[in-house]
This record gives sequence, C-alpha cells and structure tokens, in this order.
Amino acid sequence: MTEGLLPPGKYFMQGNIACAEAALIAGCRFFAGYPITPSSEILEWMSYRLPQVGGHFIQMEDEIASIMAVLGASNAGAKSMTATSGPGFSLMQEGIGFGMMTETPCVIVNVQRGGPSTGIPTLVGQGDMMQAKWGSHGDYEAIVYVPNSVQEMFDLTIKAFNTSEEYRQPVILMSDQVISHMYGSLVVPPHEEIKIVNRKLPNVPPSIPDFKPFDSRYEVPPMALAGMGYRVHVTGLTHDERGYPYYTHEVSTWCVKHLVSKVRNNAKKIWEVERFMLDDADTIIITYGITSRPAYQAVKMARSEGIKAGMLRLITAWPFPDEIVRKVSEQAKVIIVPEINMGQMIHPVKEAAECLVVGLSWAPGAVPTPDVILDTIRAVSR
Repeated sequence: MTEGLLPPGKYFMQGNIACAEAALIAGCRFFAGYPITPSSEILEWMSYRLPQVGGHFIQMEDEIASIMAVLGASNAGAKSMTATSGPGFSLMQEGIGFGMMTETPCVIVNVQRGGPSTGIPTLVGQGDMMQAKWGSHGDYEAIVYVPNSVQEMFDLTIKAFNTSEEYRQPVILMSDQVISHMYGSLVVPPHEEIKIVNRKLPNVPPSIPDFKPFDSRYEVPPMALAGMGYRVHVTGLTHDERGYPYYTHEVSTWCVKHLVSKVRNNAKKIWEVERFMLDDADTIIITYGITSRPAYQAVKMARSEGIKAGMLRLITAWPFPDEIVRKVSEQAKVIIVPEINMGQMIHPVKEAAECLVVGLSWAPGAVPTPDVILDTIRAVSR
C-alpha cells in the first residue's frame, strides 16, 4: 500500500527528513520520542506524516519512556521507531537491552553530536560509536549502520527496518549532525522495487498446547504478537523457550548464546562496506559517516602526489567487518583511522589489522578537512 507515501522521483531533501520518509516506506507506523538537537526534525516530521498514512505518533516525557513505548508498540505488531542524540541515547540503553533480550524489532536513530554530557548540542561528533555496541549491560550483538549522505539516510533507514524485522532485535542508525542536517539529492525508486521485510509470524494455531515463543528450533523464532491469542510471556529476565524465567546455567547458556549467535552466524551477510582506490593502495584510510567525505578528497589529492592511498568505508559498523579489514590490511603498510572522537573505531581496526594502525583523533565540533587528512597521509607515507 503506497497511499500517502513519498512518491518515486528525484528530490532535494534534508537528511533527517529523508530518514523519516524512508521509515514510512519501510512500514513504520508508530513513533515515540522526545525532542533533542540535532535529531528533532525526524520527530517533528513524523508527527506530521504518520497520521497521513494511518500511523501513530506520541511525544513521551523523556527518552526512557520513548524506547519502552516503541518496544510495546512493536510487540503489538507495529513497526516502530525513535530518534535521539547522545544524552537521550544514554537514557535509552536499559530499554535497548530489554529489546535485545525480548527480541523485539525496532529502529533507533542516533544523530551524534559533541559530547560528553550535553557537550555541543548543535555541532558534529562521532563519540557514540562504542556506546552503540556496548551501551547496555550483558551479552548481545548490535547491528549498526552509518550513513554518509542524504541518499544513505534514506536507504539505510529502510535497511535498518528490514534487518530489525529479519533478526528480531533493535537496529541502530548512527547518523551525525552534519549528515542529518545537510541537504542533498535523493532518488526514491518505484516502491515495488524497494525490498521490504516483515517479521515472521507463527504458523501454528494459538490453541497449540506446547507453543514456545522462543522455540530453539529456529535461529530467529516467529514472533507472536499481543492480541493474537498466543500464550506469551515477555520479560527482560533470562528465560527459557517458553519465555519464562528459569535460573539454571543450562538455560542461561542457551538464552545468551541464542541472542549473539543469530547475528554472529550471519555477520558476513550483514556486513556492508565501500571500497575506494584500494587495488594497489598501501596507505589505507578506514573511516565512516561524515568523516569519509573529506577522506575521499584526501585520497584523491594523495594520488595526485603519487602516494598510493585508498579508502575502506564502514557502512556497517557493528557487527564489525573484521575479516574484510584483515584482508585489506595484508596489502597495506599503514592504516589511518580518522574520526571525530579521541579514538573509538580504531580499536576494532587494530584488533583485526595485520599492519601499523594510526589514529587521527579530531575533537567534536568540526569535521576534519581534506588537508588535515592529507597531512596525516603524507606523514605516514614517508
């Protein structure tokens, strides 16, 4: 059903608005959130657009309530979403962990800004990358996408919904202030050409006496929704296949291994990267998000000086594409990791790489220019 959705065509649009329109096309019909710079345009646009497509919007009293409302709506069958920035993302972490344990699909957009604390609300940062992976307590596997354009704000929002539905867990889109606030070209393909994934529902009747909502026969079990008549217990406690708390190490082992293995076993399917001038490169930049844009230019400038530079852009930050990084590092003398923080994604790069890894840490509030990145390339390539 496409009535009320953004028609196919070419647009000049803000990143945050492209994200909201993509969510509607992906099937999002519930949004709960709290205003916070620089993500507020997503909330504001969804408040205007959701009623037009038969959806529901609610502004909650804070980010804790927002994530819990999103999880509740998802358990009732609605594709659900929220958007925030660093301080709100911190408040959502317990709810994100609850969503992981209960295997509840939803999408969380974090438009990163300067930190820590309230930091620089109106300017860029990339300081939440490790929090996206490790923010909530306990063991689970995060799935995190990092756009670098208005087009990818659209494309990766749809991908985030699809991946969330496929693996039954929260999926995070890590944007940043510049990408979300920039205006750029957007091409919306015919709706019938856009892949849309919906969660699998049980194929047995609710009356079945031994129905198990977390049936171990499935890598990702079908999701019984509230109101369908199935006996379902939704809890953040470690639980058995029936969903009931059961405190034995055997059950704990099954439960936690299940949560992590459904992502780890499919990591190669989830990984997405972009390669740029890598064929003969021996000085390689590994980057993501807004920082990749000046990195493109720096690589081209380095090539004009005879330096064999190349770039690997992380589109999927988590699960981290370690095998891809390891393979790329085998041809490199040095890898440079520029990021707008004091060193975060450099750590998994160092763990995977077989060569020297150098960080280019850039304080929040501004994007490193191509000249800054080029200076680092020159310095390590001597």
